[in-house]
Order: sequence, then structure tokens, then C-alpha cells
Amino acid sequence: MRITRIARQGARSMGAHKLRSFFMMLGTLIGVAAMVVVMAAGAGAKANVMSRVAGFGSGALMVNAGGGRGHSMPQEGVVTLTPQDADAIRAQVRGVDIAASQAVKRGASIKAGSAQAFGTVLGVEPSWHAAWDWPVERGRAISEEDMLTMARVCVIGATIERDLFGGLDPIGQTLQLDNVRCQVVGVLAVRGTSPMGGDMDNRVVIPLTTALRRVFNQEHLASIRVKLSDPRRSQATADEIQALLHERHHITPPAEDDFAIVSETDVTQAVSGIEGTLTRLLTALAGLSLLVGGMVLMNILLLSVNERRKEIGLRRALGARERDVLHQFLAESLAITLLGMLLGTAFGWAVALGLGATIGMPVALTWAPVAIGAAAALAVGLGFGIQPARRAARLDPIKALA
Repeated sequence: MRITRIARQGARSMGAHKLRSFFMMLGTLIGVAAMVVVMAAGAGAKANVMSRVAGFGSGALMVNAGGGRGHSMPQEGVVTLTPQDADAIRAQVRGVDIAASQAVKRGASIKAGSAQAFGTVLGVEPSWHAAWDWPVERGRAISEEDMLTMARVCVIGATIERDLFGGLDPIGQTLQLDNVRCQVVGVLAVRGTSPMGGDMDNRVVIPLTTALRRVFNQEHLASIRVKLSDPRRSQATADEIQALLHERHHITPPAEDDFAIVSETDVTQAVSGIEGTLTRLLTALAGLSLLVGGMVLMNILLLSVNERRKEIGLRRALGARERDVLHQFLAESLAITLLGMLLGTAFGWAVALGLGATIGMPVALTWAPVAIGAAAALAVGLGFGIQPARRAARLDPIKALA
């Protein structure tokens, strides 16, 4: 009964001062809404990361040219990786199903008639399609005969097809890569976004021999895609590849490697690290909003104590104890913050869904923000409401009525 009475008193006080109550709950509302949006974006980003990592492929390794610290992407200007390294990996490392060589040129000019695009040109072996689990949707893939004859043929991604050919069928059409003309023989299946956020469909695939001899005029590779027969031996296989390349490249530790071996775990950690840093930053901003909201709440409650001195004095004169007044003001503080939490949760979900629909931000709504928001509201209501409540409880009823 006593708790019910205090709750009714708190509700009446809020109803009697609607604008003041709104401003007191506004900080909590904004802070909780921000937390809901951040957590929805974080959960959506995590799901997005996992889907992107799936694009890297399970049970696969990438051996990239260029070493030293912090280098995990292929470096085009580095000449330390060769087709002979790929041959050695295939022949000497246990558990390797496929070792597919790859030469790369990024930002290449790609023309078809009067249309022009800029994308990535890959020189690949026929096993590249199986190594990446990346089939051809229409037409045919790069073949062994293309390799042997240095054929001027290519397979294009969906973005290149859209940018250069629009709605026309590209099969049989001709592309110009720098000064080399290639006939389109296939279109790759749509792959979407890479683990690091790039467009994987903005590319042209040509035979490796054609790339090295006719287009790129080079002898080195950018990377070797390694597909494993047993994904559980990923680390052991990576160690064997490292030892083999140390021997072939005459590298003696502690000298730095001139190559980098990247696994699915490395990609997951790299992408999750970026997403995690952003989530922590946004969470800190949401926490700051709650802190500011709590300070606003405390200051308005302190002003309210001064405004309600006669009310408090009258209650004390009629027999209310200090703790009754303390509990009343704490009840008001908690009611305001909990109502702010409920409204903030609803508003946050609406904002998250709106961002997902308008700008394509990945979001995943969960009930976790409700629990965290309730805990935060209780903490703010008690933490910032206790000082005004204690001041109200300690008012001298005689002075308050004077």
C-alpha cells in the first residue's frame, strides 16, 4: 500500500508539471534511443561481417606478395611472389587441394565502345574459379586452352556488365584493357561486397598467361589462393607454406617475410576490429548522452525542490517522515527515467529501422537494449535523483512553511 501511495503521488506530481517532467526525461530518452540504435547497428554489423567473411571462403588461405608488419593485402608493385612459388606449394605442401595463382591490376581502364569503367583486372588460372567457389553464371570460365594459347578472352563481373553493356548481352562482345582487346566469354555470379567493403563484382578475369605476357608485362604474382582439403589444419598448412617460402626466398628469421599469409580468422579479426572500434565509440557517445541527461534531471529536480518547499513543509507538518519525502522524490526520478527508457527504446527502434530502410545500414533489433536501457534508467534515476531527494527530505518544515 505504501509503495502504491508513493507511486500515485509521483504520478500526480509528473502530471501537474508536464513540461518539467518532459525535459527531465528527455536526456534519458535520447541516451537510450542512441544506445538502441548503436546496439542494433552493432548487431547488424556483426551479421554483416560474418556474411562478408563467408565470402573469403572456409578452409582457404591467401598468400599475398609483400611482407613486413601490417601488410595483409596483395601489393601490386612487389615482385617477390612468382608462379613457381605456386607450383612448389601445390607439389610440396600437404593438404593443399588447389593453389591458384593470381596477378592483379587495380583501377584499370576498361572500355567497350564509347563506354568506360575503372575496375580490377585479374590474371588467373582455370583453378581460380574452384579456389574461390566462384562459378560463371553465363557463358564459360577461363580454360586450360586459354592459358596455353594466351587467349584474348575475359570473364566479367556483374558491375562491369552493368556499367559497360547496360541491358545488352555481353557474351561475344569485345572489351579493351589498356591496348589489348579481349572477347567476353562469360559473366561471373554476383558476389557482392568483399570482407573489407570493396565491390567484388567490379572486375574482369583473364587468363594468367595473357595477363603476364600481353596486358601487365610482368613475371610476378599478387597472390596465391590456397584451398585446403582439411580446414582444421589451416594453421599447420600456413606454417608449412611459410617454411617453404622461407627456403625458396632465402629468408632467415628474424628477417621479415616478403609475403603475408592470411586466413579466414585474420579476416574476421580485422573486420571485427574495425566494426568493434566504431561500436565502442558510438556506445561511449550514447553513455555520454545518458550522463548529460542525468545531470539535467538532477538540476531540474533541485529546482523543483525549491519550488515545492511549501508542499514539502506541509507534508512534514502533517506527519510525513524524512524517508517518506525521500522515497517520493526518488519515485518521481525513477518514474521519469523509466518512462524515458520506454519512449527512448521505441524511438530508437524506429530510427534504426528508418536508417536501415533509407541508407541501407545493416540493423538487427534485439531485446538486449531494453534490459540495458532499464538498468541504465535505474542507475540514472537513483544516482542523479538521490541528492535532490535527500535535500527535500532534510528541509526544516518550519522554515519551508515560513
